[in-house]
Amino acid sequence: MLLMKKEKKNEESEVMESIISLCKRRGFIFQGSEIYGGLAGTWDYGPYGLALKNNIKAIWWKRFVLDRDDMYGMDAAILMNQKTWQASGHVDGFADPLVECKKCKSRFRADQIPLEKEGKLAGFQICPDCGGHLGASRKFNMMFKTTVGAVESEESISYLRPETAQGMFVNFKNIIDSFHPKLPFGMAQIGKAFRNEIAPRDFLFRAREFEQMEIEYFVNPKNWKKSFEDFQKEMHAFIKDVGLDVKKVHELEIPDGERAHYSKRTIDFEYDWPFGRKELYGLAYRTDFDLSAHANLSKVSLEYSDEETKEKFIPHVIEPSFGLDRTVLAILCDAYTEDEMGIDESKEGKKEKRKYLRLAPTIAPVKIAVFPLLRNKSALVEKAREIYKILKKTIPAVKFDDNGNIGKRYRRQDEIGTPFCVTIDFDTIEKNAGVTVRDRDSGKQERVKEDELVKYISEKIYN
Repeated sequence: MLLMKKEKKNEESEVMESIISLCKRRGFIFQGSEIYGGLAGTWDYGPYGLALKNNIKAIWWKRFVLDRDDMYGMDAAILMNQKTWQASGHVDGFADPLVECKKCKSRFRADQIPLEKEGKLAGFQICPDCGGHLGASRKFNMMFKTTVGAVESEESISYLRPETAQGMFVNFKNIIDSFHPKLPFGMAQIGKAFRNEIAPRDFLFRAREFEQMEIEYFVNPKNWKKSFEDFQKEMHAFIKDVGLDVKKVHELEIPDGERAHYSKRTIDFEYDWPFGRKELYGLAYRTDFDLSAHANLSKVSLEYSDEETKEKFIPHVIEPSFGLDRTVLAILCDAYTEDEMGIDESKEGKKEKRKYLRLAPTIAPVKIAVFPLLRNKSALVEKAREIYKILKKTIPAVKFDDNGNIGKRYRRQDEIGTPFCVTIDFDTIEKNAGVTVRDRDSGKQERVKEDELVKYISEKIYN
């Protein structure tokens, strides 16, 4: 049994290493500050990673903002008055349990190190690096602290925001005064957040700098259940929108005593990562905790006046929260595929296992790659450039590729996740036979007439 668990763990580790290697090789994601040895918990998005991330953002924004009449977009400042974080409880309570090895001085999150169950060390936590004893747990505040202005003092303290939510809560009154919305309504924001994680790990899963897509939806407390259930359905719909395997996503109802202190109901949407089932998204009923806390400290009324009933009350909040970087990672894990289809690459004529990203066309950073069959034949190159320009007018995410032989180009585009490759050969020019369109997943090629190509590709991508 132990051998089977070890083999499974090694297999999962190999999968993650393959995904990380592909991401670097193909320009998706790089280690932050890599030429200086890197900075743990930071990642830089290259051209294709950025394109993938922007496609996810666009789908999220369309579903939750543009397609609705009750949502207001926000982009609040990263630096906020320190009182914001005092009111929210982050200054006093936003902490993880920290333990330090007495021998090598390495630090870990206490809740991630299991107690030894057998032998003389039973009941103790042991350092995974050197095997030494870990000391007593203490609280470690995860906010990045900084100062604003030329003079450092208690009044100049600020923090890099650990979540985007508070930027929406402190703007609640501004939205009320500017737009006079009726309940229920929401505020939506996509933005960076920062947490000084004790032990960042698992690639993008737990980082010190990350991006969130969050909604604060304000409701009459009498009607919170309907809004909660509506967003529960919408979150599942978004998961389908970005092409994630719904069978790998599971709801976990967080029981009493384990929820955040402000929450009356929380559902975690968990995903089957290569390193285990862990949280992907969250849906919480935050009650009126945040608005009440900010009203109390700021002495500014954050009540809502209902014109019909003449009631005045502080609205309650439903919060659907999406980690953008975790979405990217889940999509990469879901899309990463290995099969035996390919070309003879080795000297022995053996087929190498093909590694590729089975990305949904709607989120793929490149939708179409256009090839001339041979790069040294000017007629083929000119015709390929002509078709490339025509496609790009309708489908912007098109790439021209003439680097290497045709087989290597297919392999490269497969790893990028490009759904379709269009090849211009001699029959295209001499016989007016159209172009060949190759499907990434099946490898099948189909002849398509030039004047039907845009329609053919568009239907494949967007329908």
